[in-house]
Amino acid sequence: MVIIHGKAKRKPSGGRYTACRPKRRAQKGSMPTHTKVGEQVAKNSKTKGGGLKTKLLFADKVNLLDPATRKYSIESIKTVLENPANRHFVRRNIMTHGTIIETSKGKARVTGRPGQEGMVNAVLIK
Repeated sequence: MVIIHGKAKRKPSGGRYTACRPKRRAQKGSMPTHTKVGEQVAKNSKTKGGGLKTKLLFADKVNLLDPATRKYSIESIKTVLENPANRHFVRRNIMTHGTIIETSKGKARVTGRPGQEGMVNAVLIK
């Protein structure tokens, strides 16, 4: 099934809009990449303009910034503690932007978008 980012087929009243043209390839989207905790797996997908986007499916390491020392370190991810995007993502161990994760150094907040960047970046929380 293809995801299309286009106009709705129905009006707020329930009536139908008449399409002025067919669907275009430029409107094509994709299913969300739910990055989970596990051994790292990533896949590449083509983007508009000929670029590549690395989609992270599973991750076990995080680029962790300690704000006190301003130093980065690569730490292991233990589990997902909180997720403001969806409360059901916690039990499925899905990481999105803003997720609170448990690392080997303590709690951290995910600052990037791992499903679209291909890596997990986070800031340590005191």
